[in-house]
Amino acid sequence: MPGGDAREAARTAVGTVEALPFLPELPARGPGADMIGRSLGMLVELYARVEPSGWRFGDRPGRDTRRARGWLVEDLDALEEFTQGYTGPLKVQAVGPWTLAACVELKGGEAALGDPGACRDLTASLAEGLRQHVADVRRRVPGAEVVLQLDEPSLTAVLRGQVRTASGYRTYRAVDRALVEGALREIVAAVRTPVIAHSCAPDVPFALLRRSGVTGVSFDFALLTEREWDAIGEAVEGGVKLLAGVVPGADADSGTDSRALSDPAGSVSGVRSLWRRLGLAPGTLAESVVVTPACGLAGASPAYARAALAHCVKAARTLVDDPE
Repeated sequence: MPGGDAREAARTAVGTVEALPFLPELPARGPGADMIGRSLGMLVELYARVEPSGWRFGDRPGRDTRRARGWLVEDLDALEEFTQGYTGPLKVQAVGPWTLAACVELKGGEAALGDPGACRDLTASLAEGLRQHVADVRRRVPGAEVVLQLDEPSLTAVLRGQVRTASGYRTYRAVDRALVEGALREIVAAVRTPVIAHSCAPDVPFALLRRSGVTGVSFDFALLTEREWDAIGEAVEGGVKLLAGVVPGADADSGTDSRALSDPAGSVSGVRSLWRRLGLAPGTLAESVVVTPACGLAGASPAYARAALAHCVKAARTLVDDPE
């Protein structure tokens, strides 16, 4: 979400999206409030600090770790305030193990992705940190059915060996798909709550994510290609929910046509068309699809962010009222 006011963001997240309120992230506050820094602050017995080149693991918790944890507590306090008496699904999110491994450096300056042992340690630390985070949210909001979103925008690049080394002249070796799947399965098993995998990159590995045990996949609908249709159909038939990112994540000031929020039914016309191509029953749309922004709203204006979330709700309602 845009801005730096935790209470206002929580008010919007709870009041606008009543069916799936969420814990906002406010990266405009700086390092530690960004998605990588926030997730690093959740790690258990692993610590990181900001270097000129980005986030790097260190030996002990420092100012950056304390700042990340402090902002998370502030955001949780605000969420707790606006969810008094709430019962139902409540979404929280963190960066998944493979995007973290691709984005965080070891002491030598190379990404953790290049060290299999570091990847294992990172996954174990993240799994325990997320287990504790989910338990904290449940304590604060006793009626919540916590849903964890794992942000994995680098997942496809990790699988294809496209993540560049520190020098930029070569790439890290592609990680075996079984190892990738196993790490994600470890997270799913640790948190014991429904997990959504999110990627706004092209070529989301739907089949791998389904096998890892996630209950939903969140993606930018505009990036879908025909070669992914079969995997999507298999995922839906296997009970996986689709969080279809059909609403632009930025407003007109950022180059987005303002008409994008003028037609809720039009926003999901592509979803209806995909359903017909796959031969899926129209009546399953409402139970299988969640309408979302294409990616985060941090780059939008506050007014647009609120309008985009409200538009998602209206567009989802059209799928319920008119699945054909």
